[in-house]
Parts: sequence; structure tokens; C-alpha cells
Amino acid sequence: MSDTLLSPVEKSPSVHCLVIVGHIEGHAELAGGMKTTKYEHVLPSLASVEQSPEIEGLLVLINTAGGDVEAGLAIAEIIAGMKTPTASLVLGGGHSIGVPIAVAAKRSFIAPSAAMTLHPVRINGSVIGAPETYQYLSKMQDRVLSFVTTHSSITDAEYRRLMNTGGGNAGETGSILSSSEAVDCGLIDQVGSLSDALAYLAEAAKKKD
Repeated sequence: MSDTLLSPVEKSPSVHCLVIVGHIEGHAELAGGMKTTKYEHVLPSLASVEQSPEIEGLLVLINTAGGDVEAGLAIAEIIAGMKTPTASLVLGGGHSIGVPIAVAAKRSFIAPSAAMTLHPVRINGSVIGAPETYQYLSKMQDRVLSFVTTHSSITDAEYRRLMNTGGGNAGETGSILSSSEAVDCGLIDQVGSLSDALAYLAEAAKKKD
């Protein structure tokens, strides 16, 4: 009987899971009973992940209607600046300010049944007719647009076109993208599942070693 060399069992990387659900809460607390993601809880958690030698990957699961723009951008910037391998997976919806969070990861995935909404920045659904308000919204929109186009393959022109489309599926200015549409326009890297995201993190952890 010949000796058989058994290959060592590969250890699965230690992955931290961050869940972005409901509305992303900023400086003001939302009404009781609403499902929220509090950015002041998320930011230190991400810092701990980045500092931990035991954690080899970050998986961001996203199902959000959007929320506070600056809080969402803060979360997105932290994720984008991490050296820890990161992957995002949009489940259900990655709408509004959930878009920058989704593209902040080094590899972004979207479930086949999920959707994403692109629309101009709004304040509580209404706009005050004052020049200062328009300037504020325009500058904030430019920050969102710059981040998304920097961290994905969608072009500035295409993002603006989708964001300013009127009378479409969104029922107002903006566009609702299916999973395949989100990939086709370059917003998300690929349609995939949890296993796809975990497989990417496992491979990225090996390359980092």
C-alpha cells in the first residue's frame, strides 16, 4: 500500500460581518420603532476590525433605504480606507446613501433579487427655494458623486444621467436599478451570493499573507 500525502486542511479566514439595515442614522435620532444603523456605533467597530490581527476580512451586508448623507459617507470612507480585505453584498436594497457604502468595499456584490436607487440628494423630501439651500445640496451631491465614481466603474456622466432621470421606475427624479443593471452600468462589480463574497474574502486573505 503506497503512502498518500494528505494536503493540510485550509483554514477559513476569520471574517467580521457588518450589517447596514433600515435607515442610516446621523446626528439626529429617528422616530422610535424605526430600524436604524447608528453610524457612531459602526465607526469604532470598523476601527477595531482594522486593528485586529485575528480578523482577515470584512463582509458588509446591505439592506438599507438610505438615510443621513454625511453619516453614510463617513461609513463609506472608513471602509474604503481599510487595508483589511473588504466585500459588500447588497441584499434587498442598497438605496440612496447606501450606494457609496456598497461601492466602498474592494469587491462589491449584489444579490439577483436586489435593487439600488440613485437620486439627487434631498433634505426630508423637500427643497427650500433659497440659493444657499441649492448650493448646499449641490456640493453635497458632488461629494457623493465623486466618491461613487472613484470607487466604482460607473462614469460621472452615466451617474448623473441615472440620478436625474424623471418619470421612471422611481416615480420621481432618479432611477431604480435591478441587479443586472447595477452591474452593467459599472456601479457594482458582480451579481453574486453570500458564498461568492466569502470566496472572494478567502482568496484576498491568502494573497495578503
